Amino acid sequence: MKRRWLINRTNPEYIRYLSRASSISPILAQILMNRGIKTPDDVHEFLQPGLTGLSDPFELPDMSAAVKRIKSALALNERVLVHGDYDTDGLTATAIMVHTLRAMGMDVHFFIPNRMTHGYGFNPSSVEVAKKTGARLIITVDCGVTAFEAVTYARQAGIDVIITDHHEPVKHVTNCEVQSSGPDVTRDFMLPETVAVVNPKLDVQNPKLWTLSGAGVAFKMAQALALDSSFPFNGDDCLRLLDLAALGTLADVVPLTGENRVILKEGLNYIIRAYRPGIRSLLEVSGLLERDIRALILSFTVVPRINASGRIGDARDVITLLLSGSPEESLSIAEKLDKTNSERQRIEEETYQEAISQLDEKGHDAAIVLCGKDWHAGVIGIVASRIADKFCRPAFIFTQEGDVVKGSARSIPSFDIYKGLSGCGDILLSFGGHRQAAGLRLNKSDLPLFEERINAMIRSAVKREDFIPVVKIDAEVVLPEVNASLVREISMLEPLGFGNPEPLLGSRGLDALNLRIVGKNHLKMKLRQRAHSIDAIGFDMGELLEHLSSSVSLDAVFTPTINEWNGSRYLQLNLKACRPAA
Repeated sequence: MKRRWLINRTNPEYIRYLSRASSISPILAQILMNRGIKTPDDVHEFLQPGLTGLSDPFELPDMSAAVKRIKSALALNERVLVHGDYDTDGLTATAIMVHTLRAMGMDVHFFIPNRMTHGYGFNPSSVEVAKKTGARLIITVDCGVTAFEAVTYARQAGIDVIITDHHEPVKHVTNCEVQSSGPDVTRDFMLPETVAVVNPKLDVQNPKLWTLSGAGVAFKMAQALALDSSFPFNGDDCLRLLDLAALGTLADVVPLTGENRVILKEGLNYIIRAYRPGIRSLLEVSGLLERDIRALILSFTVVPRINASGRIGDARDVITLLLSGSPEESLSIAEKLDKTNSERQRIEEETYQEAISQLDEKGHDAAIVLCGKDWHAGVIGIVASRIADKFCRPAFIFTQEGDVVKGSARSIPSFDIYKGLSGCGDILLSFGGHRQAAGLRLNKSDLPLFEERINAMIRSAVKREDFIPVVKIDAEVVLPEVNASLVREISMLEPLGFGNPEPLLGSRGLDALNLRIVGKNHLKMKLRQRAHSIDAIGFDMGELLEHLSSSVSLDAVFTPTINEWNGSRYLQLNLKACRPAA
C-alpha cells in the first residue's frame, strides 16, 4: 500500500538550546519535541518519571464519597461484590480492587461477565448475582458509567453501587464546538443515580487524568484508601499493585504520558521482579523470564494470554491467577491460558481470512463493514483492528446472533468512532467505547442503513489523504550520527507504546549492499553513507526486494537498536520503510 512519509521539523536553534539545557543530543531533543515535550523541565519529568508524579487520588470526582461508603461497609461488615470486565484492563482492575478490599478485612466477592452469555458491562443480570451473593454494595471497575437500568434495579433491590470507570459518559451537548483534545467544558453528563461515579472524564477541568485506564482508576481508588490511616492498608501495600495497574494501562492502549507513564514505568519494575506468582507464571509461559522485559514485548506476549480467557474461555481464571499466592496453582492456570491463547489465534486467523475474502467480493467505501453468521464474538475486535490497520479505514466487524448483529469497531486517527456511533444512536440497540475503539449492537435489518450513514459521516469528516497511511519520521539523520550512544539515549524513552511510539529516524541517499532475504520473509542488507555502514533488517519486508537493487540509492526509515547474537552485540537498523531515493 502506498504510504506518505512525513518528517517533523522544528526551529534548529531551539533544538540546539533544548539539547544543551537538557544535556541530551539534538536528535533526542527533536524526538521529545515531537511528543510535546518542549522545555528542560518537561524533559526532566518525562525522562525521569517517579512516584512523586502520581496525583492526589481525591482529585478524581466522587472519590471522597466512594471512600466514605466503603468505610461504612467495613464498619457494618457488609458483603461487597466487585463487578469487572473480561479484558486485561477490566481483569487487572478487578484484581486490584478485590486485593485492596480483602487486605482491609472486607468480605469481598467478584463477578466477571461471560462475553457470550452476559454480554458487555454492568447490567441487570449482574445485579441478580449480587442479590444471590448477599452483597449490600456493588463496586464496578472499568464499566458502569452508562448502566442506568442496572443501577436502577440495584437501588430497587436495596443495593448501593459505586461506579469506577474511564469510558465516555452519556453527554448533554450544548451549543458548542466539540474539542478534539478532551471533554468540552460546557457539557453536562447524564449519570446513573449511585453513591459515587469515579470517572476522570467527568472532571472537565482536569485533563491530566482523562486518559487513565480502568486499572488506573482502580489503582487511584486503592491509593485513596491507603491514605486513610483508619484502614489496615498502607502506601507500601498500594505500590505493590502497580504491576497490575501497569498491565491494564498497557493493554487498554491509553496514551503512555503523564500519570500513565509513571504507572507503567514503576509497574514494570514490579513485573520484572515477578514477586507475584501469577505474574511470574505468565512470564514463564511467555518465555520472558530470562529476557529483557519491555512494555512492547508484554503487549505481544502476556497481554494476549490474559485477554484470551475473556475472548474464548472463562475470565474468572485470570482473577484467581493474579490473586494467587501459590506458584503451583499459578503455573497451572498460566499454562491453561497459554493453550487458550493458541486456540484464540487459530480462530482469529480463520475469521480474518473469511473477512478478507468477503471484503474482496464486496469492496468498501469510506468504512469497511463486514458481517459473518458464525464469526466468534471474542475475536471480531482483533479482526477489526487488523483490517483497519491494513486498509487505513474505520472497520466495523459484526457477527450475527439471531435477528441482532453484534460488532466491534476500530478507527483511524482522524475519525472519532464514538462520536460517529453517537450520530447513529437512533438505530443502535447499544454502543460504547472510545475515540478509536467501540462495541455496538443493532438489528440485522438496520445494518444496511447503518453502513450508509456511517459511510456518509466518515466521508464528511475525513480528508482523502487520511485514508493513506503515514510514516511519521521524528528526525532526519546521517548514518555517522547513529551509534550506540544514541541507542542508549533512545532507551530513555521507555516505556514505549500508544502516545509515546517507537521513534523513527530517516536518512536519504543510502547505498544498499548485499540485499537478500533471510528467515521467513525478512529483508537484510548493509546500508552505507559517507563510508559509514550499518547492518539493517526489515522484518516481513521481503516483498520489497524486487523493487530495490544495489545499484540504486535508498531513502530509509528505521529505529536503531543493539542486536545480540551468539554472544556478540552490534548496531543494527530496524527498518520500518524504504524506497528508491528521490
